[in-house]
Amino acid sequence: MGGTRAWSILGNSQRLDGGAMFGNVPRAMWAQWVEPDDRNRIPLACRAMLIQERDRLILFEAGIGAFFPPQLRDRYGVQEERHVLLESLAAAGFSHDDVDIVVLSHLHFDHAGGLLSRYEPDAPMELLFPKATYVVSWDAWQRARRPHPRDRRSFIAELPALLEQSGRLEVVKGHRSDALGSAYKLWLSNGHTPGLMLTEVAGDDGPVVYAADLIPGRAWMHLPITMGYDRSPEQLVDEKAELLGRLVEQRGRIFFTHDHQVALGRVAKDAKGRFFVNETWPELVGARL
Repeated sequence: MGGTRAWSILGNSQRLDGGAMFGNVPRAMWAQWVEPDDRNRIPLACRAMLIQERDRLILFEAGIGAFFPPQLRDRYGVQEERHVLLESLAAAGFSHDDVDIVVLSHLHFDHAGGLLSRYEPDAPMELLFPKATYVVSWDAWQRARRPHPRDRRSFIAELPALLEQSGRLEVVKGHRSDALGSAYKLWLSNGHTPGLMLTEVAGDDGPVVYAADLIPGRAWMHLPITMGYDRSPEQLVDEKAELLGRLVEQRGRIFFTHDHQVALGRVAKDAKGRFFVNETWPELVGARL
């Protein structure tokens, strides 16, 4: 979209078990793609995308944040105690007070925890982004309110009530958000979690899709690669094939939330039909899309 600028905004980083992140792929294979540490964990970013339009700021996701108490921070591999997302916004020249819309692909804690204030003993959780409209899909919202036992611990129990009480929650039932407007296309995916909402941003150099956990990083571009956290791996593979095939035709790009080295990559397809990125951007700093 003409006149818009984009930043990649890093939040708190994680280290998670490589076996869980690569599902049924043998360690001998995935360890060649991302080097594990001595606890078998791989580095993961929790990266947000910030779009500045003429008169508003839109943040896509908020990362994991710093809301966990120390014991859970260690369990889930969160590397920093401070609220890195707020620091990264400040480095880009903004504050969470400036953000007009926060788009949430889903409400797992590593994508929505950054909405909350940093953990302080005996202090209640507080919702940040005081003027922002929070946008989430209907199915993702229902899942967060009533999680399945398999993924209950992936959600923040207190968050749905805080979002409702803000009076600034938009739950999207279709493929368009009133807050975002018609310039942003919304696509739904169900392989990772019900109602995962992918946002397509138009650009002069091809569209950009915030793919969230459908394709969390470059290693997951290969169609058979799924995570142990995915609810329906076969469905997810089909959803990836549809998205990546379309982006090849459009010379489109994917914004990676969890890739620890690359923020953005242009989708391509080799002679054997395998998808990959043939052009990458480690970070975006006020970039024209």
